[in-house]
Amino acid sequence: QVSVVESGGGLVQAGGSLRLSCAASGRTIGYYAMGWFRQTPGKERQSVAAISQSGGSTYYADSVKGRFTISRDNAKNTVYLQMNSLKPEDTAVYYCAAAVSWGLHVKAYEYDYWGQGTQVTVSP
Repeated sequence: QVSVVESGGGLVQAGGSLRLSCAASGRTIGYYAMGWFRQTPGKERQSVAAISQSGGSTYYADSVKGRFTISRDNAKNTVYLQMNSLKPEDTAVYYCAAAVSWGLHVKAYEYDYWGQGTQVTVSP
C-alpha cells in the first residue's frame, strides 16, 4: 500500500509556471503507474498526465500537450508535474494517483490510491 501527498500548488499569473510534486510513502512508487488529474467544481475529475512504472511511457491530455511534463524519480519516491505557460483554464484542484496495474492509465477508475489534492489558480 502507498500514500501520496501533493504539494506545489498556488496562485500564478497566466503564462507562469508551477511544479507540482507528489511524494509517496509506504511501498516504493516504482511498483505503481502514476497519474495527475484535475477537477473543477461540478465537473468530473479529468486526466492531465500519466506515466508508467519505468517512466518510459507517458500520456498527456490534448489541452496540456507541449506545456506540461510529467516525470518520476523512483529513488526519491516522487512524481512531478511541471506546468508551463499556464492558462486561467488550468485552474483546478490537482490530484496525484497511483495504480497497481502495469502500464499507462488515463481513467480515474484505474487508479487505486489518491492524494488530497492541491489547488492551482491561474489569474488572467
